[in-house]
Amino acid sequence: MDNKNILQTIFSDHFEYIQYVLRPSKNVMENIKRMIHCQDPSYGHAVYGCPHCGKLKSVPFSCKSRFCPSCGNMYNQKRAFRMSCKLISCNHRHCVFTIPEELRIFFLKDHSLLNCLFHAVRDVVLRMFSKLNKTENFTPGFICVLHSFGRDLKWNPHIHALISEGGAGNITSWRPNKHFDFRFLRFAFRKVLLEKLAHKLGSSFLKLKNQIYKDHPDGFYIRAKPNLCSPDITIKYISRYLGRPVIAASRIDSYNGDSVTFHYTRHEDHKTVTECLPVIDFIKRLIIHIPDKHFKMVRYYGIYAKHHKQEKNLRQCLSPQKQRYLSSLLDWRNSIILTFGYDPLKCPKCGTSMLVLEVYYKKTALFERFRKVMGYG
Repeated sequence: MDNKNILQTIFSDHFEYIQYVLRPSKNVMENIKRMIHCQDPSYGHAVYGCPHCGKLKSVPFSCKSRFCPSCGNMYNQKRAFRMSCKLISCNHRHCVFTIPEELRIFFLKDHSLLNCLFHAVRDVVLRMFSKLNKTENFTPGFICVLHSFGRDLKWNPHIHALISEGGAGNITSWRPNKHFDFRFLRFAFRKVLLEKLAHKLGSSFLKLKNQIYKDHPDGFYIRAKPNLCSPDITIKYISRYLGRPVIAASRIDSYNGDSVTFHYTRHEDHKTVTECLPVIDFIKRLIIHIPDKHFKMVRYYGIYAKHHKQEKNLRQCLSPQKQRYLSSLLDWRNSIILTFGYDPLKCPKCGTSMLVLEVYYKKTALFERFRKVMGYG
């Protein structure tokens, strides 16, 4: 396969080592295989023809794996669009819920525990708004996104939550709320998460649970400072930050067969750090972030999760007309036009729009099969 991207090259070169020595789960291997063969015509392609001059063009299929840098980018664009369609026209607060280092190993060994992380954030945020007025039971809209990685690619699960600065009540259609109780969030998140983990892990976790209370007397760190996320800024913010992949190919500086050099911007001082890892260590850091099959990395809560009786009184950031228009821009053809500035279905010879003639999947002409079934050939 020609024109491999750098991640495809790295994983192709060490595929047998990954498969027979590292021996990751079936789901991880499937994602790696799909990423390696992304854009490989032998794994599927469509043949387009020009109705005017007869010019033919073959377009290979993408793998659609979230682990693939190019397909992951398209997946994140569509995910960001779906998020934007949910947003109410109000300011939102970007909060980050983190966990202490000594807890990370439990989530690495058992990915199902990541559900506890989501549920703890959900319970704490809903409780904070409900406390404003128990009769009204104000409910915010919030979206939670799991990032399992730090900028250095190490395992560091944390939740990014985009929370509306206001909530809908049982009687009042909307009440603004710019005050987020930091103290409550930190202590409540610590308590709820530890209780959920203790319920899942049993008595073996109790000693560590008590020790964590002693070691973290101020609760778990939560970043919830006002960040002036007006509706238009919030939509751009979602696209740029919340949907980012584990590593973009542009962050990989070099690969020589034995080691990989990449860079990242350090949170503490915003300095660029360059790190060189043996290639197998680099691969190990990446594959631990491949999510389990059907695991939802993005979850909607509050008024973004279900129909609230005040929903009809709330204005969305994107009108239905704008949603339809933006949705049309996310199909394969328009995405390439917007991203790369050329029309992939424009005949390179005469400029006429090309039509699909055949679709092949693993060397089988699907359209020929369909024609026989339908009686056309």
